[in-house]
Amino acid sequence: MRIDDAVAAASSDGMGALAITDLSNLFGLVKFYMAAREGGVKPIAGADVWLSNLQDPDQPYRMLLLVQNHSGYLNLCQLLSRASLDNQSRGRAEVDPRWFSEPAAKKEDQAVGRTLSYGLIALSGAHLGDVGTALLAGQEEQARAAAERWKTLFPGAYFIEVQRAGHPQDEQHLQLACQLASTLAIPVVATHAVQFMHRDDFNAHEARVCIAEGELLGNPRRQKKFNPEQYFLSQAEMEKRFADLPSALANSVEIAKRCNLSLVLGQPRLPEFPIPAGISLGDYLFKQAEVGLVRHMARNFPDPEQRAAEEPRYRERLTFEVKTIEQMGFPGYFLIVADFINWAKNNGVPVGPGRGSGAGSLVAYSLGITDLDPLKYNLLFERFLNPERVSMPDFDIDFCQHGRDRVIQYVKDKYGKDAVSQIATFGTMAAKAAIRDVGRVLEQGYGFVDSIAKLVPFKPGQLVTIEMAKKEEKQLAERERNEDEVRQLLALAQQLEGMTRNVGMHAGGVLIAPGKLTDFCPLYTQDSKDQDSSSVISQYDKDDVEAIGLVKFDFLGLTTLTILAAAERWIKALHADRKDWTIGDITLEDPAAFEVLKSANTVAVFQLESRGMQGMLRDAKPDRFEDIIALVALYRPGPMDLIPDFIARKHGRQQVEYPDPRIEPVLRETYGIMVYQEQVMQMAQMIGGYSLGGADLLRRAMGKKKPEEMAQHRKIFSEGAKKGGITEAKANEIYDLMERFAGYGFNKSHAAAYALLAYQTAWLKAHYPAEFMAGNLSLAMDDTDKVKILYDDCLQNRLRVLPPDINTGTYEFTPLRTQGAPLEQPLTDIRYGLGAVRGTGEAAIEAIVKARETGGPFTDLFDFCARVDRRQVNRRAIEALMRAGAFDSLYAAGPNQKGKPYDIRSTLLASLARAIEAAEQAEASIHQVSLFETAGESDRHLPELVSEPPWPEKKRLQEEKTALGLCLTGHLFDAYRNEVTHFVRQPLVKVTEGKDQLLAGIITSARMLTGQRGRMMVATIDDGTAAMEVMLYSEVYEPNRSWLKEDELVIAKVNVTPDKFSGGTRIVAEAVMDIAGARLRFGRNVHVRMDSGVDLKLFRSQINPYLISNRQQQAKPGMPSNMAPSPLDGFKGLPLTAVVTTSGSACLVQFPDELRLYPDDACLHSLHQLLATTQADPVTVQYA
Repeated sequence: MRIDDAVAAASSDGMGALAITDLSNLFGLVKFYMAAREGGVKPIAGADVWLSNLQDPDQPYRMLLLVQNHSGYLNLCQLLSRASLDNQSRGRAEVDPRWFSEPAAKKEDQAVGRTLSYGLIALSGAHLGDVGTALLAGQEEQARAAAERWKTLFPGAYFIEVQRAGHPQDEQHLQLACQLASTLAIPVVATHAVQFMHRDDFNAHEARVCIAEGELLGNPRRQKKFNPEQYFLSQAEMEKRFADLPSALANSVEIAKRCNLSLVLGQPRLPEFPIPAGISLGDYLFKQAEVGLVRHMARNFPDPEQRAAEEPRYRERLTFEVKTIEQMGFPGYFLIVADFINWAKNNGVPVGPGRGSGAGSLVAYSLGITDLDPLKYNLLFERFLNPERVSMPDFDIDFCQHGRDRVIQYVKDKYGKDAVSQIATFGTMAAKAAIRDVGRVLEQGYGFVDSIAKLVPFKPGQLVTIEMAKKEEKQLAERERNEDEVRQLLALAQQLEGMTRNVGMHAGGVLIAPGKLTDFCPLYTQDSKDQDSSSVISQYDKDDVEAIGLVKFDFLGLTTLTILAAAERWIKALHADRKDWTIGDITLEDPAAFEVLKSANTVAVFQLESRGMQGMLRDAKPDRFEDIIALVALYRPGPMDLIPDFIARKHGRQQVEYPDPRIEPVLRETYGIMVYQEQVMQMAQMIGGYSLGGADLLRRAMGKKKPEEMAQHRKIFSEGAKKGGITEAKANEIYDLMERFAGYGFNKSHAAAYALLAYQTAWLKAHYPAEFMAGNLSLAMDDTDKVKILYDDCLQNRLRVLPPDINTGTYEFTPLRTQGAPLEQPLTDIRYGLGAVRGTGEAAIEAIVKARETGGPFTDLFDFCARVDRRQVNRRAIEALMRAGAFDSLYAAGPNQKGKPYDIRSTLLASLARAIEAAEQAEASIHQVSLFETAGESDRHLPELVSEPPWPEKKRLQEEKTALGLCLTGHLFDAYRNEVTHFVRQPLVKVTEGKDQLLAGIITSARMLTGQRGRMMVATIDDGTAAMEVMLYSEVYEPNRSWLKEDELVIAKVNVTPDKFSGGTRIVAEAVMDIAGARLRFGRNVHVRMDSGVDLKLFRSQINPYLISNRQQQAKPGMPSNMAPSPLDGFKGLPLTAVVTTSGSACLVQFPDELRLYPDDACLHSLHQLLATTQADPVTVQYA
């Protein structure tokens, strides 16, 4: 049921009052209160509460509480908050009956001895209440005692509640309840608990209940709590149902008369900020801002003469802002925000430079809230705080992701935990979600429901309803017409669409109340084992808490700040001349930083790393900070169309024009193009004679596109322009231009603040790339896709990412100075973070580092297993570290080293069980006296490694990828790179448009889509030079699906065409082969090297599994008919030839046709294993 529908029904029926009584909460109260007042219906606040049953805790009772006045509202807030926070049972927030006897919430009420029952009217809960339950169970004495107790607790405000709402026991309860009420002289009231608007909404309501409870609509064992009679009854229907009990209806009117809650809305109430005695908040704000301004002026204008020249306009602006803030009553707000931001900065929590329109305030800049000089970048205070439109200021503050909770805790400690909470959000069922949820409760097949949900178009930033989808997507409307199941699904989903589905927590909103929060709104927390104070939220959402006067502060987490902090920490640690340096010390005119932007080397550069942004940067070649601000603002739907003009004007290819010469100073920095909302405001001021406050109202009106307001403003603008000597026609032309741009003009203050972060990250990438990328990699270590992108970028920027190492690595990625490199030279090495190895975990890595710090570097695997705490570092973690190469350095030199350092990995993995066993034995005998040591023999027998042949390259790289998510010691394509050049003429990086081209690469990822031609695969292939997406339609994918998997090599015949949608290329595979298919098609023979001592009979038996004659005589996977070799060629396999060496001479041997091979990787590897002991590089496929 929707609030608006209920209010509209009550209003049209002429009802005088309507009550909202949600179960154990007041989630909808403020919205209901405003809607009812607007609809001419008296709003009554209340809640249906669970009452704890002290005798049987699993069977709680119900009671209806209605608010009479403000005292009752506060008492109800306290009861509901306490139930949610302190008395949850099986997910129910229960009110303990004993609480009603405790002192009231309001101090004035406490002073006269009132309790929490004061100001509330209690209804007995009908058949679900303690009185009703006892009556129906035949326990009359118990019912009488309960009723008398409630009558005493709620003097003159306790009613026996009766209902006729379709429950089987309603009538029996009514008769017994009326008798008891008559005996005890307790008034009776008739109520009707409305669950849905119309009788035929019952099914939709039941579906919603099933969605909430994870039930199925058709489950015969499902407990049915509701019935079709619980729809919205008119007054006439209620009179008819209770014609025999008119006094019960009359009492409902009496209750409505007594319920007179008046909520004060729209008056912000700030917490008290502590200031010295004898000074007003406004004066204190001015003093603090003045101190900050002096500090900024000294830093920004080191030349005293220039500082003296600039000071008057800064002081004038500061005075104007402080006066405005004081007039509007917000000095406390600025001081509170400045206090917790400066606490964060002084306690090691990185804070963003600003966000949103707040960056336009000089007071905010002076107090340290923002880091950008608003006068230097022409940012407007009125865009943030408009004296002509009184509304609460709203600073959105970015904190480092890891430190945000510390700042919230500081605020709780300062203002009291009872005064601080986070804010509720209410998730609603959008079209797709409603279809999927309803499909589940109707037990319709997942694939069927998914196919319907996918027909709802996805439009970023736009709400698409099912009705809109049916008009836009013909297939959806057609299926609704032709299929009963679809019709049922959509009908139910449409009834539930937009309904509230769940309660969540606002990402960053924090409330600070001037006293206890429950003096304003009830609090809520979900029942969970790990419940703590941080999960406490308001029962109202952000709009409602602001409506009742609470002030919201946005504490947002920004990962970029965490990266900047990490980079700054490394720079200070590794560079002696940077001990006291901070990122805020850099200049905004650094050529190297702009070179990073001009070359679009912007992976990991804040806001500028998308492919579209990179293309824009290459074309725009920004060379000043203002360009970055403009590009951040322009790269959005709408203004994006202006980017080509902006770039052309910047580089002199297009003439810069201004609508009027007077506005040249405003539009000069953006080459005559309106980019920012602030420019629209300044034009209104210069041309139309508006104040900046009035200009902000004009900007808002243009954004909302309300015709009446627009016509009114056009008249004001035109009259103002006439006074300035501009004709009406020209004024209208300028107004039309402003109107067009105002629709998507961007907030310059926000763009400038985020441009500063973009510039800072670009500066770090230019000057301290290893430190910067180590910070990025450490933060992204749980996201292997992101790590891969960053790793590739490191290679592109000539940074070496060294494999993980148990003797030098830490949990995070670590920047390293190359041995022997000059101190002034930038670092170029990064040690892979041990924490990024899958299957380890922070506790395991900490245990390894601790053992290393205590006993020095590990000497070998046995030493490692003996010294680490194996409760923390389990076998799985050690295996993952081995696969990742973290043990390679232990055996880089010595008797076990035969080839490359990574060749030891197979041996280490085979030896792990032995090493763990040895460690356990040593641990068990640690307190025993050794017989040999007693005899003076201290040399104990040391265990040896279990020798294993090295893994093939592909196996090694696959194991690496399993452990790290990427390959560090090579590329999976390397194993085939030289061989593939025999039939593929160009690497992926050089692919151009054309038909029937052969491409080769490793499948790095794939996703499946279902289209009109059936299931298709979109595979990303990579050959180490580039990665690109290839589309494989059903006819190509289906015959080869068994081997088209991640990490496999694919050779594809493709058509490459321009993609008009993305601006790139579209690659469609006509046919595909695996490596065996390619060898059969293009290879001449398999050639081996052997010496004369080889036992040919044994050799013959060992290659038997790989003979083509032993394979199935049909097209193999990887060889579709349109690319498979002809029957006379491919299916006969490749001939086997050999060079046999004997006594310094060699002869060529051609093996008979029955020994033709199926040349897959397994075959070649087996041959290699057979012959590698006698020959180097013993097996090759020879091509024509």
